[in-house]
Amino acid sequence: MTIEQLYRLFLQHPSVQTDTRQLKQGDLFFALKGPNFNANAFALQALQQGAAYAVIDEDINSEDERLIKTTDVLTTLQQLAKHHRQQFTIPFIAITGSNGKTTTKELVSAVLSSQYITYTTKGNLNNHIGVPLTLLSIKKDAQIAVIEMGANHQKEIESYCSYTLPTHGIITNCGKAHLEGFGGVEGVRKGKGELFDFLSAHEGTAFIYEAYDYLHSMSKGIKNIFSYGTTNANIIGAIKNSEPFLAVDITEGAKISIQTNLVGDYNLPNVLCAVAVGKYFHVTDENIQSAIENYFPSNSRSQMIEKGSNHIILDAYNANPSSMKVAIENFAKLHAAHKVLLLGGMAELGETSMAEHEAIIQLIQQYPWDKVVLVGGDFANIKHPYIYFAQSAAAKEWFIQQNFQHTYFLIKGSRSMQMEKILSD
Repeated sequence: MTIEQLYRLFLQHPSVQTDTRQLKQGDLFFALKGPNFNANAFALQALQQGAAYAVIDEDINSEDERLIKTTDVLTTLQQLAKHHRQQFTIPFIAITGSNGKTTTKELVSAVLSSQYITYTTKGNLNNHIGVPLTLLSIKKDAQIAVIEMGANHQKEIESYCSYTLPTHGIITNCGKAHLEGFGGVEGVRKGKGELFDFLSAHEGTAFIYEAYDYLHSMSKGIKNIFSYGTTNANIIGAIKNSEPFLAVDITEGAKISIQTNLVGDYNLPNVLCAVAVGKYFHVTDENIQSAIENYFPSNSRSQMIEKGSNHIILDAYNANPSSMKVAIENFAKLHAAHKVLLLGGMAELGETSMAEHEAIIQLIQQYPWDKVVLVGGDFANIKHPYIYFAQSAAAKEWFIQQNFQHTYFLIKGSRSMQMEKILSD
């Protein structure tokens, strides 16, 4: 079956599923497989549960005509996503970066949605499966699409661009994330820069943060650049205050003041980016302000949680040396009588892991804290004067026993550390 033929089936059944547990009547089921799973084994079950068709890449003992055999299911899914993408002439904005890409995606989408029919990545579906699924979820009424792209090795962003075909792009930053896969900071820049390489080759538009010199170098060759920053940019803004929620004044490009629900100075570029994208696409100042002010972070990203007299900054969705550093420094600036750090280990750092964890220890030691709790990772292999637990479950028990009052907490760590469990009931 050709992609064109499969696409005609997709138009009749425009809902794609890769998990039988979430299958709905009439879905197209794609039997993906990986190192630890093979959904070909569930293809017949998917049909029994109501799937219209099942796309497989292994022989199955059945003559059911609803089984569609292909060479590779994942490749077919991505090709179908590209074919669907090619039916649109609307702006497709791709967002990647080491830190802040999901928050930026959410803010940009909120701003654009205030004036346009906007489709965007749900949650964190930003990988080789999530990106094509996001593309296939876009309906024909779409006016703008915002696609988040995650990556942990080179050529990954390039592959996403090959079927997302972005017309506009944002690299939030290039920090010390996934160093093991990228092979160092320069590798990170090269890998994330694959988005700008695509835009340069296809006359696209890049939104760049003026303060990051490396983004200027990475965007050379792109004719259409729209900048945001604190000086010398199309959209200029500054921090009004951040105790604890960030407030931003936009002083050039839009005369508005925005009170966000985001914790941390480090969210300034994310907010400015959303304003810049909004202004570029002629969203009104009123809609920009309202959209950002009504955005509340979720999923353990820069969330402020109140528990009794305590205030908890939960930023535990993920962590790397760059994001850990700015989170600690921001928390240190917060005016509060009692502050406690609960930090989980950082993953995917390769041979730099010990040095990066030691650097975090040295940073912590520069500030006064009531308590510091370190959990898992290479914190176990470094000499330090702080409380240590191997797992977040043990840290939770400690936390409960302390009976803290009138205290501020920062909880942060890599996804594998599951630091949010410290607060679970």
